[in-house]
Amino acid sequence: MCGRFSLTTELHKLEERFFIENAKELNYQISYNIAPGQRILTIVEGSSENRAGYLHWGLVPSFAKDRKIGYKMINARSETLQEKVSFSRLLERRRCLIPADGFFEWKKVGREKHPMRFTMKDEEPFAFAGLWDLWVHGEDELVTCTLITTKPNKLVKDVHDRMPVIVKKEHEQTWLSKKERDLTMLTSLLQPYEENQMKTYEVSSNVNSPRNNDPDCIKEV
Repeated sequence: MCGRFSLTTELHKLEERFFIENAKELNYQISYNIAPGQRILTIVEGSSENRAGYLHWGLVPSFAKDRKIGYKMINARSETLQEKVSFSRLLERRRCLIPADGFFEWKKVGREKHPMRFTMKDEEPFAFAGLWDLWVHGEDELVTCTLITTKPNKLVKDVHDRMPVIVKKEHEQTWLSKKERDLTMLTSLLQPYEENQMKTYEVSSNVNSPRNNDPDCIKEV
């Protein structure tokens, strides 16, 4: 499971990196400690370039009777996307990218768990693979998303048995394309990211609580 990440990159850099056409419309704020249940920046294909907006992290399928199901659907396993009705239809037509510059996992050392942060070696932003859906119940409307996970690479494996799918830069537009409906090809993109392009380090236990959202959450200890 991936349940915490960060996005501290300045907006103008995200605009250039992900070809965001509506960046000036966003009420963008950096975050050092993003947690499930929060609204997170998400990117979809636009008319000419890509569009970004804030979606609720925790997927509520359009057919769900209760929005509380979103608390159980913050992640979707890449290996079973086509088998589960909640995800299979979204894989075909409602894919998104979730920008980040790091994610957290907890390493068990004896009886303690030490928070570790994973980033790119160059500390540049990247994007998780995600799915989104629209839930309408009476006058209540909610747009939600989930983050896709896969088996860990060698770097993450020492800490956790799953990792978020990081989409390779050259595959990002393919993942977003509304014209692309080849599910076999799309699922083939959902692989563990190369560990030699990443690094990890221990951070403060401040990150354990989502109430803490400051630079100390990403500072190496």
